[in-house]
Amino acid sequence: MGRKITRIAHNGQSVAEVYQDFIFAKTAEGVSDITIRNYHQHLHNISKYLDIEMSMRSLSKRDLEDMICAMRAAGLAHNSISTYVRVLRTFLNWCQKEGRANLTIPNMKDKETVKETYSDEELSLLLQKPNANCSFPEYRNWVIINFLLNSGCRAATVRNIQNRDVDLGARQIVYRHTKNGKVQTVPLCSKMVSILRDYITIRKGEPDEYLFCDQYGGMLSENALRLAIAHYNRSRGVQKTSIHLFRHTFARKYLVDCGGDAFMLQKLLGHSTLAMTKHYCAIYDADIAKNFDRFSPLAQLQQSKSKIQRT
Repeated sequence: MGRKITRIAHNGQSVAEVYQDFIFAKTAEGVSDITIRNYHQHLHNISKYLDIEMSMRSLSKRDLEDMICAMRAAGLAHNSISTYVRVLRTFLNWCQKEGRANLTIPNMKDKETVKETYSDEELSLLLQKPNANCSFPEYRNWVIINFLLNSGCRAATVRNIQNRDVDLGARQIVYRHTKNGKVQTVPLCSKMVSILRDYITIRKGEPDEYLFCDQYGGMLSENALRLAIAHYNRSRGVQKTSIHLFRHTFARKYLVDCGGDAFMLQKLLGHSTLAMTKHYCAIYDADIAKNFDRFSPLAQLQQSKSKIQRT
């Protein structure tokens, strides 16, 4: 049932009520469902340290400072607090534009942290192919693990891939559902092509059906995928269960073990800018200038000049 739109006076609204108006406005703007869910979750978490039932017009800078102090006293990680502050800053900036409040909060910079990844020993356990009489979910989960290490994509992308998005002949796959909303095409290695060819023969289905489906052929929910991978990992003796860790693992191995460069990694991971990719380079001590001769116009011109002089 849709929300009933009415004209109301804003002066008496609580922080929670104005925040709901903020979410409603962001939904109307077309912000992704994941972001909207995060807004709801962040409000729930923030409410443990800030009285969101107080009047919006009575919210003060001191209240926000007390909230941050309470979060620190409770032992919340610096980057968690930074996330909540960033969300509140977005909310308060919206309030200013809407004339609902004239308050802001300074950003907190995230601290640089080394992202946890799966070890080679853990990956070896996870990549062991199930036996021929295994269940479809186990076989599908094994294919998903392989796919995550081929592409480093996000869980939401995995869930939304359709059969029609796979082009084994061209050795590539199309992502129609990405964080930035842009269609992305990524390559498949020879091993992944072979794995998908066998999987698709068993999975079958119509072109517009989801590639990594549930046992009834439907789309995997976010929670179902999370639980499926967690169960699969533990069944292999691996206690790490995060799907997103495969993205970090892909980035580390691509940069450090495989000698990949940051510019191609940016494309593969679907980053809009090089900033996040540089972050991976920094935490994994990878050189962003590695293989830059392949991309530098100057280097290419010098190579051409040398060839001409030798002839």
